[in-house]
Amino acid sequence: MKGSPFRGRGGLAKRIIPCLDVKDGRTVKGVNFVDLRDAGDPVELAWNYSRQGADELVFLDITATLERRKTMVELVKAVARQINIPFTIGGGINEIADADALLNAGADKISINSAAVRNPALIDELAKAFGVQFVVIAVDTRAIGDKNVVHLNGGRLPTERETLEWILEAESRGAGEILLTSMDHDGTKAGFDNKLLKIVNDAVHIPVIASGGAGSVAHFVDVFEKTNVDAALAASVFHYGEILIPDLKAVLKSNNIEVRI
Repeated sequence: MKGSPFRGRGGLAKRIIPCLDVKDGRTVKGVNFVDLRDAGDPVELAWNYSRQGADELVFLDITATLERRKTMVELVKAVARQINIPFTIGGGINEIADADALLNAGADKISINSAAVRNPALIDELAKAFGVQFVVIAVDTRAIGDKNVVHLNGGRLPTERETLEWILEAESRGAGEILLTSMDHDGTKAGFDNKLLKIVNDAVHIPVIASGGAGSVAHFVDVFEKTNVDAALAASVFHYGEILIPDLKAVLKSNNIEVRI
């Protein structure tokens, strides 16, 4: 996999990915996964980001409703009509049928988190059904003592799984990409967890997306220079206009970090 088209190490451009947490059809953002506030219409934001030069988008549906699949499918269709950049959708995907409905509606990739930890064989099934490149494993991690531990349920429920060990298992089962969110950094705007990200990125052969902690353009420069991850994801700094993607990419380029302008 080292030479795969997903890998950033071959001199491929680094990706900038806005993340939209969707609840009841609206984009929301909180700090450390709580205190949610409204950040706008997801379809409008998606269109705006694609115009600004985002490389990809991630939508995470955080609404726990019985209507979820239908709602998500409608959202995917609406987004697919508006943008021409790849997007990933996650939240509430528990079986092949969920993934199938979303990919058929126009999503480029699906992201799974809790369902994969509870049933690791789901990764094998999804990779076999749709191909490795469609399967993103989202990992929410928090430091407990001297260990990084995988958490579920929006970071509220610690598991027995050590983060790097779980990521290596996910890769071996067919994950095409890892979306790694540091819960300790999420929403703090104090910078990415570069130490953990470097350990993970050096250990795997699939792309790693850094998530949690972006607060300034310098944090993006840091994460690419210090960890060599393939992509960096953020939410509130983009949603509230604190960082504009064209400005961010210009600074990255001036620091000799390859990006698609």
